Amino acid sequence: MKVGKVIAGSLTVLLLLISIAGCGHNYAETGTVLISGKDAVKLIGSADTVLVDAQKATSYAKEHAAGAVNIERNAIVVTKQVVNMLAPPEVIEEVMSSRGIGNDTQVIIYDDNNNMDAARLWWTLLAYGHTNAKVVSGGLQELKRRGVTITTEPTTLKTASFTASPVDSSMLITAEEITQEMGREDSSMVLVDTRTIEEFDAGTIPGSIHLNYEGNNYYDGTFRSIQDIKIRYKEEGIMPDDMVVLYCKTSIRGAQTYLALYNAGYRNLKLYDGAWIDWILDSSRPVQKPEAVKTESVIQDMS
Repeated sequence: MKVGKVIAGSLTVLLLLISIAGCGHNYAETGTVLISGKDAVKLIGSADTVLVDAQKATSYAKEHAAGAVNIERNAIVVTKQVVNMLAPPEVIEEVMSSRGIGNDTQVIIYDDNNNMDAARLWWTLLAYGHTNAKVVSGGLQELKRRGVTITTEPTTLKTASFTASPVDSSMLITAEEITQEMGREDSSMVLVDTRTIEEFDAGTIPGSIHLNYEGNNYYDGTFRSIQDIKIRYKEEGIMPDDMVVLYCKTSIRGAQTYLALYNAGYRNLKLYDGAWIDWILDSSRPVQKPEAVKTESVIQDMS
């Protein structure tokens, strides 16, 4: 490794840190929606707190944290033209109430799936007005590392009363609205494709920046620090004043990125819930194929 490259890289990070710490960037409050495994364990069993396991029901039956109720992905999404769309309020009300979650309940959520199912549940609750929810950074594995008791016994809590607020439409965006923003010269929209590089190269919404959602995590499955998240997105020119639109194939991975950015102080976030599979339903919508552009560029360079 060349010393010059190391110094240059260090200077780049230093300049980014100085820029982030400086004035002019409207980051909101940070650290509000993630909780460490250590702190989560302390809350298990506390009054007015419900621990939620967001694993598939089959995985929950094999192992889960003692005291956790199960809310799998399929319980909070519906198929409405495309799969994994936000369920209507009456569905969410029934699910939450039946799991002992009321409007004043503190909800602590974990999963075993790179934090994305927990993040999707958190996002759903926020969309319906429940702001007292946190995701365990690192999920079930982190809870295990912190000594949580693991069991196969299901948890049943006394039914509560959960009333959903009208969905917060500012958290969502449609294909039509994206198309309108594309046509505006003064638009601050930044499209972020959170899928794999292979999916991105095969076709993406024109102008999208590729940032695989897995890059929001450290190697151990916990979320990157707030500072690291800010640096990762600022390196791509994504600032808190931008309107950041997140999507993947069905916006489950997009929700994980939504949480990472929200926790880092971004608030002008929108999830394209229909996501890529909705976008390509209409053949008139433009599609960019970065892999084809790369191949053409390589051919030109060789000529």
